[in-house]
Amino acid sequence: MPSDPITSASNPRILAAARLRDGRQRRDTGLSLVDGQREIARAAAAGVEIVEVFVDPAASSTPPDWLARLEARGTRVTPAHGAAFARVAFGDRNEGCVAVVRFSGRTLGETALPADRPVLVVEGIEKPGNLGAILRTADAAGLGGVIACGGGTDPANPATIRASLGTVFSVPVATAPTAGAIEWCAAHGRRVVAATPTGSTLWHAADLTGPVVLLLGSEARGIAPDWSAAAAAGRLRLDTVRLPMHGAADSLNVAATAAVLAYEALRQEDARPRRSPEDRSR
Repeated sequence: MPSDPITSASNPRILAAARLRDGRQRRDTGLSLVDGQREIARAAAAGVEIVEVFVDPAASSTPPDWLARLEARGTRVTPAHGAAFARVAFGDRNEGCVAVVRFSGRTLGETALPADRPVLVVEGIEKPGNLGAILRTADAAGLGGVIACGGGTDPANPATIRASLGTVFSVPVATAPTAGAIEWCAAHGRRVVAATPTGSTLWHAADLTGPVVLLLGSEARGIAPDWSAAAAAGRLRLDTVRLPMHGAADSLNVAATAAVLAYEALRQEDARPRRSPEDRSR
């Protein structure tokens, strides 16, 4: 490896990388951290700039193929020993590599979302693990993307990246204020289906096919009243669905709800009759 090994936890590059776990530092630099071999490999495959990779020599003596390819392209690969690697790594989940990458949340205007696929809009999601799990669901179910609105966690949070298993780099994901998300839905003619405890329709009875928006709010506050106000003003169509709660809990984890709705949308899409080319030409 061409870069000199780092042994001190006070090394300036180690300290600068560790500070990227703070949101303000990520916003100021446009950089973030990626923990884990699979996640770094997916960032590289998606064309994300890999600035530097810190490698723990004690974790593996054989660099993975993707790391050798990054090194061949000029990425700095730096051995970091003991306390130095521990300073930049995430807890005790040491897979032997942590990358500094140029990656930050994108606005709606910067994000291309397919016009014919369902999109998840999640509002006020504060836990990085929930947002990461939602991104994994969007990837697995083939949704068009995810819009994170109304504040909450940052898609470039290292914990979100880790929880998404690196799918944050391939699933279109945008951030927006709630008003911006509503305006986008209205401008693109998106029908909005919101999951609420008092939804008017059971989740499987609603039409979730086509370019629908699946709207989820935080477990504590639900969706903002702005959505109902926009629907009342005729700016968009808003339907509500509910998932039955038969136990003591009065709400379902937001990531679990996203998975139920995403796969119901996929089931409904697969169940739709396919028109033949002859029928479509008539």
